[in-house]
Amino acid sequence: MDLPSLSHFTPALLWLDIAGIAVFAISGALAAARLQQNLVTFAFFALITSTGGGTVRDLLLGVPVFWMHEPRVMAVGLGMAVLVWCTPARWWRGKALDWFDALGLAAYAVFGAAKALGHGIPALSAMVMGVVTACVGGILRDVLAGQPSILLRPEIYVTAAALAASLFVGLRQLGVPPLAASALAALAGFGLRALAIARGLSLPLYRG
Repeated sequence: MDLPSLSHFTPALLWLDIAGIAVFAISGALAAARLQQNLVTFAFFALITSTGGGTVRDLLLGVPVFWMHEPRVMAVGLGMAVLVWCTPARWWRGKALDWFDALGLAAYAVFGAAKALGHGIPALSAMVMGVVTACVGGILRDVLAGQPSILLRPEIYVTAAALAASLFVGLRQLGVPPLAASALAALAGFGLRALAIARGLSLPLYRG
């Protein structure tokens, strides 16, 4: 979240970035909690999950990596790790990791697409940047935790990120204000992912 370079974004999109960082950091810390790790691992998982997608996005865009110049990113990530560490395990049982990950997925898909558009990236590429921003952190988290990557599971995940990113880009192309476009797109992406979590929705597999 390099504020000077993002001055053309609305406060709503900047808050969406902070929200994505926070909930992805929680999901990373929850992955460490499932493995019953120490606080250092909690912090590492939280930071990798919350910054992984944005780091790849910024490198591809050729712009300064956001967390290198904005200390609030690290503060939010570390704060969420400490929060999970200090709270009772019963608060985070069940599908808590999936739900926080779904929130981060929707927020980051929209913000990633918005940042790409703000740097003059064409619409289709901006959609891809939204998906990269939303998905890479979760993939890194799963790899570090020794879990099957979300890419190798049939449930709807990347599709939800693609929906949020493409809907945001499409609405902006139609002239919809950023606040409305980001809200509608994030809700759509979260809604699709929520249905996948609650009802086990998945894409058809290749049968050969």
